[in-house]
Amino acid sequence: MARLVTGDALEEDNFEISIRPDSIDEYIGQAELKENLNIFMKAAKMRGEALDHVLLYGPPGLGKTTMAYIIANEMGGNIKTTSGPAIEKSGDLAAVLSTLEPGDVLFIDEIHRIPRFIEEILYSAMEDFKLDIIVGADSTSRNITIDLPPFTLVGATTRAGDLTGPLRDRFGIVSKLNFYTEEELKQIVLRTSRVLKSPITEEAAYELARRSRGTPRVANRLFKRVRDFALVMGDGNIDINITKVALEKLKVDKFGLDATDYNLLNSIIDKFNGGPVGIDALASSIGEEASTIEDVYEPYLLQNGFLKRTSRGRMVTDKAYKYLKKEKQDTLF
Repeated sequence: MARLVTGDALEEDNFEISIRPDSIDEYIGQAELKENLNIFMKAAKMRGEALDHVLLYGPPGLGKTTMAYIIANEMGGNIKTTSGPAIEKSGDLAAVLSTLEPGDVLFIDEIHRIPRFIEEILYSAMEDFKLDIIVGADSTSRNITIDLPPFTLVGATTRAGDLTGPLRDRFGIVSKLNFYTEEELKQIVLRTSRVLKSPITEEAAYELARRSRGTPRVANRLFKRVRDFALVMGDGNIDINITKVALEKLKVDKFGLDATDYNLLNSIIDKFNGGPVGIDALASSIGEEASTIEDVYEPYLLQNGFLKRTSRGRMVTDKAYKYLKKEKQDTLF
């Protein structure tokens, strides 16, 4: 079974499209980003211009895609979506850009994974709304320029540090999405329950929020699973008792930690005496990619004080020892 508390998109998350807010006012959380974007969009509409290009970065599942759709709705344009890995050659980029109308939004997810030569073609499209591409090969090759309508590129990435300086500098608006508070997540769960017509008590909504790792996607995913338990084991109404039973069966604890988190923390304690341990050695010990640990597992564990990074590697904290009920071993160092 797929990991429930990962912020990465899963196939079962397709239902998110039906509960996605349409306007900036309906979007819950990210108050500073919303306030600034609202001003920028209103100013752009007053000038009759396209909104400056927007870069959204932060851990997965925090609402970057949703914000891109809201920008398109608020600016009165359509949205075209693609991803960095899907753009393998200049023709792929040209095919997407050539379909844009004035005021449209082009959303590129995982923009840090765009090939470098594609990135260089994108520069003129972003700056001058012109697409310069080479067609043909060898002696028959020629350069053609395609005029593009004014559009807004919204790029999303979980690894802002992997973007090149020239690409990052071409975004007029750069914003980080932060983890959500428990109160914000509770409001998201309550909104989802209204949209899906699945009643939930405030107490149960707060319990789901507590265990959602600060991530709306996880909150909605857990809500969907708990709704199933309520339907089969009860009358369809989600209360605190059915919520706790469901989350216990789903093995999501009160901090939102699951078996994968326990495995990572226990590996550092049991195999590396609590650390420090290098990311590659840790990845090998639990059978995961180093990038997956850095992007998916670590952010929440770091933020909540279970893990810390040092110049020599990863270490578990005293909080982790206490929570896992492990004895801290003395070392020569």
